[in-house]
Amino acid sequence: GDEARYRALLDWGLLLALVLAVPCALGLALMAEPLTTLIFHYGRFRTLDVQMTSLVIQAYALGLPGLIAVKVLAPGFFARQNVRTPVRIALAVLVITQLLNLLTVPWLAHAGLAVSTSLAALLNAGLLMAGLIRAGAWGPGPGWWRLGGQVGLAGALMAAMLALTVPRIDWIALGNQPVLRAASVLGLVAAGGLVYGVVLLACGLRPRQFMRREQ
Repeated sequence: GDEARYRALLDWGLLLALVLAVPCALGLALMAEPLTTLIFHYGRFRTLDVQMTSLVIQAYALGLPGLIAVKVLAPGFFARQNVRTPVRIALAVLVITQLLNLLTVPWLAHAGLAVSTSLAALLNAGLLMAGLIRAGAWGPGPGWWRLGGQVGLAGALMAAMLALTVPRIDWIALGNQPVLRAASVLGLVAAGGLVYGVVLLACGLRPRQFMRREQ
């Protein structure tokens, strides 16, 4: 029954989802091959397997923000004793996912399944958010536009750095030097996170803004 605290907690969760999901999705998409080689490229896992797996990871990266947002938005309905709406949306999205499979699988083969799942996750999150806004339970404040711009700029610069760096390394050939490959992958992950964090700080974002405030 505490509407002020409810809105504050939901806003806090969505803020964290935005700030954390965007770099994770971009990093996962751009680092798909390095991560795949680091984790799987051993023994009978060959070059073609790396390529096919990387496509799936990139497709799943597309829907990562949606998957994360759903974990915040759905409890927003449950807290208001509304279980039906999220279930109805989930069932509708399930049907849409299967219809998307009919379009994407003939086009993208196994990666089509991941694309359909990602698109469905984004749709699910969008419908849940629209439902909360329509019910007057939550709405983006003026600060969200500025935050979106800050996250967008930081994400774009991080993505540019990775896009320029990752293709310069032959990740398959580094299979003969597993320690160097692991160090290179982890180094790029750290560098991407550093670029993202520094740009956010330069844009005026501070860690204290992500602290949960009790009402």
